[in-house]
Amino acid sequence: MIHELDNAIITHLVNRLRDMSLNATDFRFTIAQIAKLLFYEAFRNEPLGPKIITTWKGKKPFASLDEAHYVFIPILRAALPMLDGIIEVMPGSSSGFLAMKRDEVTFESRLYYDRIPDLSGKTAVVCDPMLATGGSLSDALDAIKAKAPERVISLNIIGAPEGVAHIAKTHPDVELYIAKVDEKLENGYIQPGIGDAGDRAFNTL
Repeated sequence: MIHELDNAIITHLVNRLRDMSLNATDFRFTIAQIAKLLFYEAFRNEPLGPKIITTWKGKKPFASLDEAHYVFIPILRAALPMLDGIIEVMPGSSSGFLAMKRDEVTFESRLYYDRIPDLSGKTAVVCDPMLATGGSLSDALDAIKAKAPERVISLNIIGAPEGVAHIAKTHPDVELYIAKVDEKLENGYIQPGIGDAGDRAFNTL
């Protein structure tokens, strides 16, 4: 259920994020573009259903996604640019929001904001750019699953092998799509990584 994308464009964009001279606007834009590519890959074989569309030749049924079936849930604040990219493609979908705070000593996370709609019968797609220890994402997935979704997908930009392994162990039913798995985790941080995505996205370094 773990899918690391093997694509030259993905690699190019992730490595652009590593450049500390990249300004906040371009950093957010690049995050959004990577999110779209992850989204496209995750939905490659998503089932389509008929939708009546009024064309220049009248009303006809065409294969379409049921956008209302999907709820995209960014983990604040670093994942907000990911949501921006995705809802450009799926404007008829819904969004939920989670905020996690990581203790910088113990690296344990605490959920302090939960604004997730009812997920019964829906596909929930969690967005989190950084997958370090996996603790925050695992807790977020626990909160999402408590809302009874039909299915859960996780979109992540960069991670450490330890974090990916943790999610594979704690949530083996979740389909995880990640742009790049880096070398290792060191003192709770991804190496070589991209720095703090939230700080870099919103100029709070």
